[in-house]
Amino acid sequence: MKKILKFGLILFLALFVILVVKMGWLSHLSLDSIKANQSQLSSYYEDHQFLFILVYMLIYIISTALSLPGATVLTLLGGALFGALLGSLVVIFSATVGASLAFLSARFVFRDILEGKYKSTLDTFNEKLKNNDFQYLLFLRLVPAFPFFLINLVMGLTRMRLSTFFLGSAIGMFPGSFVFCNAGKQLSTISSLNDLVSGQLLFAFSLLGCLALAPSVYKKFKSK
Repeated sequence: MKKILKFGLILFLALFVILVVKMGWLSHLSLDSIKANQSQLSSYYEDHQFLFILVYMLIYIISTALSLPGATVLTLLGGALFGALLGSLVVIFSATVGASLAFLSARFVFRDILEGKYKSTLDTFNEKLKNNDFQYLLFLRLVPAFPFFLINLVMGLTRMRLSTFFLGSAIGMFPGSFVFCNAGKQLSTISSLNDLVSGQLLFAFSLLGCLALAPSVYKKFKSK
């Protein structure tokens, strides 16, 4: 029964992604598209604020859960429409829920298979992760070098608790979400997503990630 459910989940997700691509929905998650429709979206938001936020969150959650492109553009749009603070809170919650769904999907579909083949390797990895999983997750979320979807997948294969993953992801994503939501207030002046990322910003996030990992490193050296 479990194998049938796994196959059904994989088939459903694959068909949904194909539908999204074939229907051209991803084209609406481009920087040019949201800039062109910003005034119209602002009017919709002013007239139906609660409903608009719910629809926005649903789109963000689905995009994140399926690892579809467009999260940065959606974050900028959230800042442009909701402001830096409310936009950050909406984005963080939506991104964390979506990431948690991806985390659970990876755990349900792949963990049993991989544990059967690489049990000793995974046991060793889980043992090292056990006492410091929250700090390691913060490090991975803060440092821009690690792909968002890959973190969801790898953590889903471990024995990390969902509550730890949810809280660590929410905290770790806050700085980046706030920066991009704040930048979204000047959406009309942004010509490329590359304009938002500077060496100083990447260094600052990397430094925060290292600080998050510092207590674990200290305990390791102290024990030796």
